[in-house]
Amino acid sequence: MNLSSHWRGFEDGWDDPKPISEALDAVASRLGAAPSSALRAVFNQWAAVVGDDLAKHSHPRSLVGGTLVVAVDHPAWATSLRYLGDTLLGRLAETAGAGVVSRVEVRVRP
Repeated sequence: MNLSSHWRGFEDGWDDPKPISEALDAVASRLGAAPSSALRAVFNQWAAVVGDDLAKHSHPRSLVGGTLVVAVDHPAWATSLRYLGDTLLGRLAETAGAGVVSRVEVRVRP
C-alpha cells in the first residue's frame, strides 16, 4: 500500500485541517443562518433569557437572517413573549451577540 497517495493533498499545498464548526459556520453564513456559537447561546440559554415559566411553554425553532422563530403552546404565552419586545431583544443581544437577533416571530404550536 502506497501511503504517499493518501497524503498528496498536503504536498499540493492544501491547508491544515480545520474544525468542523468553521465549515458549518461557512455554510450557515451562505444560507443566512447565524453562526453555531450564536445558535448554541440562544437555544441553550433560552430559560435564562425568558425565565423558567415562559421557557416551559416556548422553544426557539430557528434563527435565520436575524429572525428568531419561537413556538409557544398557547396564545397566552405568545402574548407574554410579545410583551417582552425590546427587553427580549436586549437579552438576546447579551446572550448571542449584538445584531444576531433583530426580530422575534412567535408562532402558536399546540
